[in-house]
Amino acid sequence: MENKEIQWLLTEKYQGVKSEAFYTDCKRLILGEPLAYLIGFIPFLDCTIWLDSRPLIPRAETEFWVERTIETLKNGTTLSLGLDEKSIRVLDLCAGSGCIGIALAKALPTAHISFSEIDASHIPTIEKNLTENGIPPERYAIFQTSLYQNIPDMFDVILCNPPYIDKSLNRTDESVAANEPHLALYGGKEGMEIIKQLIAETSIHLKPGGHLWIEHEPEQVVKIAIAAERNGFTSETFKDQYEVDRVSVLHY
Repeated sequence: MENKEIQWLLTEKYQGVKSEAFYTDCKRLILGEPLAYLIGFIPFLDCTIWLDSRPLIPRAETEFWVERTIETLKNGTTLSLGLDEKSIRVLDLCAGSGCIGIALAKALPTAHISFSEIDASHIPTIEKNLTENGIPPERYAIFQTSLYQNIPDMFDVILCNPPYIDKSLNRTDESVAANEPHLALYGGKEGMEIIKQLIAETSIHLKPGGHLWIEHEPEQVVKIAIAAERNGFTSETFKDQYEVDRVSVLHY
């Protein structure tokens, strides 16, 4: 535990007052409980993301590529329809806290955002985050479902931070494995089971000229490219801020 984590906890949650509850939280921090869960929220781009149901904690790597997505959509260079012509329809798959879709909703004021999340406990958290970040109800829809199941709409952009960790590699930090939801972390054999299903089911939900953004491990780039080609997509991969292959964009 670093002193800056204690300071952040003291400042953000306790407004600088060292109460009994603060010292209790310090003990929980020492035992490995994530700081973001103790504080209860985390910044993500221009949003405040609450973590009431303990969804996957948003990472800086995800923030990095989502910012790139926003810049791409604002430029309109990869979409067949311009932002000034009509509202873009976006789907945040495996939404968790809803951080990805909410960041896009805040940055793109004409966009309509849908959220798909399998764990019912996270739905109130998504709703809270939408409300707290000023996104009105007419601009979003929330589906408690598995990937695309029972989602009738088609989208211009689909974004997904799926479960993609290969558990057999045993390289997940102890604190992450002990505290964050395994449903959001582990992607089965080679971490690819959900990703392959996602790619196979995307074409009927993506409008012509649209694209799918998938976060992944660097070791999965080739497998994703093969799956993309088999399902009629072209793909390209971008590095994160640490020069690691982190997100692939599939074009339809």
